[in-house]
Amino acid sequence: SFASSALFASGVNNQLTSVNLTTLGFEIEPVKNFTLQTNFSYRTLKSASSEFSLDYYTDLTQTEIKSEVKQSEINLVAEYTPNRKTVGYGVDRMDVDFNYARFFVSYSNGIKGVLDSDFNYQKIQLYYRQPALIGGFGRLFTTFETGKIFGNVPLGLMGVIPGNQSWFVIENTYNLLNYYDFVADEYASLHFEHHFNGRLFSRVPYLRKLNLREIIGIKGVYGRVSEDNKMLNASGLTYTAPEDIYWEYHAGVGNIFKVLRVDFAWRGSYLEMPDARKFAIRASFGFYF
Repeated sequence: SFASSALFASGVNNQLTSVNLTTLGFEIEPVKNFTLQTNFSYRTLKSASSEFSLDYYTDLTQTEIKSEVKQSEINLVAEYTPNRKTVGYGVDRMDVDFNYARFFVSYSNGIKGVLDSDFNYQKIQLYYRQPALIGGFGRLFTTFETGKIFGNVPLGLMGVIPGNQSWFVIENTYNLLNYYDFVADEYASLHFEHHFNGRLFSRVPYLRKLNLREIIGIKGVYGRVSEDNKMLNASGLTYTAPEDIYWEYHAGVGNIFKVLRVDFAWRGSYLEMPDARKFAIRASFGFYF
């Protein structure tokens, strides 16, 4: 993702994976703004850094170790985006804005033995994003996501709570987390972000003409890792899950020079973690109407 491949990062970027991925998929839109997808994928994963390991045990006695994961997977997806407005046609459509709800559900089945695949598992993910007008005080975006992996998987197939070590605002990531601070095989997250759309700054002399827009938000995640998956781990990485709920909050200013948004983020929990970042500044560019 853009969050993990950015050229400049706010932390050490040595936890990298070399991924070879092949995917064949089909998508159909039987009703406007409702799509169904089916995909088959095959991937190999191995460490891309001598300072990072994806090693896992292949036996219960923990005497045999493997460094590369080979995995075949079938994925089924349904997505519903009511009131979504786009321009263009077919696969070249672009969103007019993001003021629409999005409901997304995904089921994945890992198949051991197909193309020398290593693991059997099932994974379910659900995502729901809902914008809501709050009287004359702007628009609130609420995002809920949850997921669970059934079966035993190593670090390469584990769910990693998405940290953001780039200098940019990236949706659904945590600005004060590094890439592998938290891992989980089941999780639930909740994000709130409110856009005042200039309601406050428009009342301040001299700021009114700049047409700046105020943004505040808070986000949190709960997760855990099963003991069976911890037993597979031979990477040397300590599996930490946000069982006490990790959360952070942010405030930002948008529409700076019509194209720039700057966010200031603060960490709300797990302050005692080694090298924990307690404050960060993130930016993004774009035209918003």
